[in-house]
Amino acid sequence: MTWFAAAGRVLLFSALCVFLGWLYGYPLQALALALAYVVAFWLYQIHRVQRWLQDPDRPPPDTFGIWNELLARLYLHQRKNAEARKQLQGSVKYLQDSFASMRDGVVMVDAQGAIKWFNQAAESLLGLRYPGDTGQTLTNLVRAPEFNEYFLGGDYSRPLQYSLAGERPIHLRVEITHFGEGERLLFVRDVSESVRMEQIRRDFVANVSHELRTPLTVISGYLSTFVASGGELTERYGKPLRQMSQQAERMETLLKDLLWLSRIESEQRAEAQEQVDMTGLLQELREELAGTYPGRPVELELDCTQKILGDYRELYSAVSNLAHNAIKYSPDDSPVTIRWYSKGDKCIVEVEDRGIGIDSVHIPRLTERFYRVDDSRNSATGGTGLGLAIVKHVVAAHGGELRIDSEPSVGSTFALIFPGGD
Repeated sequence: MTWFAAAGRVLLFSALCVFLGWLYGYPLQALALALAYVVAFWLYQIHRVQRWLQDPDRPPPDTFGIWNELLARLYLHQRKNAEARKQLQGSVKYLQDSFASMRDGVVMVDAQGAIKWFNQAAESLLGLRYPGDTGQTLTNLVRAPEFNEYFLGGDYSRPLQYSLAGERPIHLRVEITHFGEGERLLFVRDVSESVRMEQIRRDFVANVSHELRTPLTVISGYLSTFVASGGELTERYGKPLRQMSQQAERMETLLKDLLWLSRIESEQRAEAQEQVDMTGLLQELREELAGTYPGRPVELELDCTQKILGDYRELYSAVSNLAHNAIKYSPDDSPVTIRWYSKGDKCIVEVEDRGIGIDSVHIPRLTERFYRVDDSRNSATGGTGLGLAIVKHVVAAHGGELRIDSEPSVGSTFALIFPGGD
């Protein structure tokens, strides 16, 4: 029944009462009684609906007309909502059971930062206690400043890794995702073993590189002496000795890069770093390139005066690696352009060449240690395969990122993007 049909019934009932009252000489009194009856009936129906809503598990009361349709619709929506709620509760229970069996810690937090649920692994990793900590604010329970800054900052595009001091330091990796209406889901993993193995690898590389440096220096010294006295040697020995000397120099360069990479990976950065004048750094680099590659055109475009908070030697090393690569992998008469400019809240160093370029399939792996795009090309240029690994580490340590754009036979552009300085 529609609203218009119900209104028509009320009007018809009122008209009938007025007609009967008119027959007996009391039309107004009859109309008043009719309206009073309608109001009393509707109030009674409202009372029955209210009682039913207080106990929705009962079936709706029997009635007729528009009230019957209203109750039927309310009951249908109620059943649908109950089924949806049951399914949702089942899904949440399934997720909680799944998370509970995980070795990683899982914490559900509401929009206000209060803990809604966490699994057993989170108890040991974050020091939580069940059920007493449920409903408590997470940042009041986890005392690590790095964690609280990350959690309250709201930028979860990258995971957080931080350490807990103790007899044996613990390294935790935290990832946070949003779900629902402002709620957050935290995944916490103990990466102490991975960090320890990475440190062992770094120490091994650094120690081996250091130990090889002394004997290699001796070998290179004797080879240089033999090559220098070439007139006293027959060609039978001269050519092999020259090749040995070249490879020894290449190995010395490799060890130098390995030691440098190990140093910048393991070095603990001080809070107070110097303000690096990138304009002066790039001008110094151009002078070095002019001495190393005389006649090679190197263009410098300096459109920014901002400075970068960081380490001068590391930044110089990063840009120098890019510039040397650009010169090595481009024709002798092809210019290399180095730019320093700002864009928005970023400061950018770009090194552009018009060389052979790089196929896009190689770009994601270029910063891996010893990755070779072309072995023959690297042998010809004397590359160690560590330059871009050094560049990536330096720019990441300064809060920036490395962007690579390249097209075969057109050229490449390597950009170091730093947050704006003072």
